[in-house]
Amino acid sequence: MPKGSPELTASRREEIINACEKLYETMSFKEITIKEIGAVTSFTRTSIYNYFQTKEEIFLALMQREYELWAQELSALAEEKEGMTAEDFADTLAKSLEKRQQLLKLLAMNHYDMEENSRAERLTDFKVAYGASLDAVRACLRKFFPNTDRESFIFVFFPFLFGVYPYTFATEKQLSAMREAKMDFKMHSIYEIIYSCVMQLLGGTR
Repeated sequence: MPKGSPELTASRREEIINACEKLYETMSFKEITIKEIGAVTSFTRTSIYNYFQTKEEIFLALMQREYELWAQELSALAEEKEGMTAEDFADTLAKSLEKRQQLLKLLAMNHYDMEENSRAERLTDFKVAYGASLDAVRACLRKFFPNTDRESFIFVFFPFLFGVYPYTFATEKQLSAMREAKMDFKMHSIYEIIYSCVMQLLGGTR
């Protein structure tokens, strides 16, 4: 770890993560390298290795941040609201994930490789954030839908999130292939897919 204040370390880590996020808007995971990330930061590529050992660690940190922000939003919801209907909760959860498109895109990648190519301490940091998002959803369910089987909801909903992005975004090449294959297929929005899933899991419960 480089010498310097915790604030400087955190600031530089954040700059690296932001650079990776910006590149990921127009480039694929395979195309992005430490060199590419270094080119859009204020310090050298070599310096990045003081903070992250692999590009997978950077992507994992980006996903960790997305989970942290989502968990914070859901925790605030559980604290501030006295009650919610199934429709209101499905609407709120769908909108919260609509804002987390980056998280859904990352989940559609090879999650296993990102974790496998990261140091144990970085993976632990990520798992803390992931666990917080699980707990935040549980807290909402416990407060708003006490008769719902929370673990069954979690068991279906979180794995379901891995497949949301491919069903809501497609490249022109993918769309062309579907047209050539004469597939009867309609793209849906993140909101539509999440809302529908949550309503089915809650059974329309009020």
